[in-house]
Amino acid sequence: MKRTETGIKRIISATINSLQGFKAAWIHEEAFRYEIYGSIVLIPLSFFVGERPLEIAMLIVSCLIVILAEVINSAIESIVDRLGHEYHELSGRAKDLGSSAVFVGLSIFTVIWTAVIIERFVLR
Repeated sequence: MKRTETGIKRIISATINSLQGFKAAWIHEEAFRYEIYGSIVLIPLSFFVGERPLEIAMLIVSCLIVILAEVINSAIESIVDRLGHEYHELSGRAKDLGSSAVFVGLSIFTVIWTAVIIERFVLR
């Protein structure tokens, strides 16, 4: 069925769909919950660790990148599981690639937080 919604109705529908996705991730993905808990602590901490607006933004965005990667990974896992639980090389590859996305997100997070903390607290 083709969507005919436009304008504000489309924005509202997209927002509702996004919130349903977050709810599903919260219910079904333990890693997502851990990342949200971490972000609840680290995003406010960003305002104390970062000195300049750009540093604060980088610290916050690095937290959001991890959540973004986890949501994408969860979507990949869901669709692969929907197709079947029997082993298939492409299914395994898809899940591994999704996991790699989370790893890259966590690596970005680690590099940014480490660099800002070293600059702020060690090199002074």
